[in-house]
Amino acid sequence: MQTLTITTPDDWHLHFRDNEMLPETVPATARCFQRAIVMPNLVPPVVNAEMAVAYKQRIEAARPKGSHFEPLMTLFLTNQTTPRDIAEAKQAGVTACKLYPAGATTNSDAAVKGIEALYPIFEAMQEHGLLLLVHGEVTEHHIDIFDREKAFIDKHLSLIVNAFPALKVVFEHITTADAASFVKDASDFVGATITPQHLLLNRNDLLVGGVRPHNYCLPVLKRNTHQQALRETVASGHKRFFLGTDSAPHAKHRKENACGCAGCYSAWSAIELYAEVFEQLGAMDKLEGFASHFGADFYGLP
Repeated sequence: MQTLTITTPDDWHLHFRDNEMLPETVPATARCFQRAIVMPNLVPPVVNAEMAVAYKQRIEAARPKGSHFEPLMTLFLTNQTTPRDIAEAKQAGVTACKLYPAGATTNSDAAVKGIEALYPIFEAMQEHGLLLLVHGEVTEHHIDIFDREKAFIDKHLSLIVNAFPALKVVFEHITTADAASFVKDASDFVGATITPQHLLLNRNDLLVGGVRPHNYCLPVLKRNTHQQALRETVASGHKRFFLGTDSAPHAKHRKENACGCAGCYSAWSAIELYAEVFEQLGAMDKLEGFASHFGADFYGLP
């Protein structure tokens, strides 16, 4: 059997869910990842330091015996978030805050309506050194779902990074050549995560020969030209692009129905899937940086 040895990787974007799901999802990630950025879109969402600490304790209680896996916690930004919430989150060890436009993904109905209203919060985050994690899609119904990432860049993200040049921003689960170009052209304070499904699949894998619900995620898979742009980006070894699975479990009956939930549950095979991509690209020498170093460097962690 061929083996590959790399520094233990980190997952810079995933969903554990909560309660009865944790004994399944936490060991799946802890088997091969040292740390993970944990998304806060629970019901109710994690909106303050107290909730983040309690959620972290539930995750830690679900770790396999002897595991040293470290969950890195985030807050869910809402229109009710205050600068005091940010200060308390920093003091409690929270790593970042997540910006979901309302309705953009699972359990995001409590999210932000009117992003400019959060500028005082971004100022507080910049002051306290909390990162801003962005689900980069607009949600206006008249904008085609395949165009929503590009529209978010033009309408919101470019303005945010210009207004807050010392705020570290992670453009999460990017899916387009437009997003890759935006990050490459931005300052060293802007990075991005890329999922295994957006490297391995394109919208044909979702729609050709029947609708394949287990390949349905948000942002939705794009055309193969965008997939190829992402593959070229990771093969280049650019240091501001790093691993983030967006592993997102749902009960089977919620995926396989007439209005299935978005999310690909990849934790049990995530690092193997990324290795498959880098092997296909002839870039195995770039895997360790992408999986084990670039994210930690961007976050300023050991």
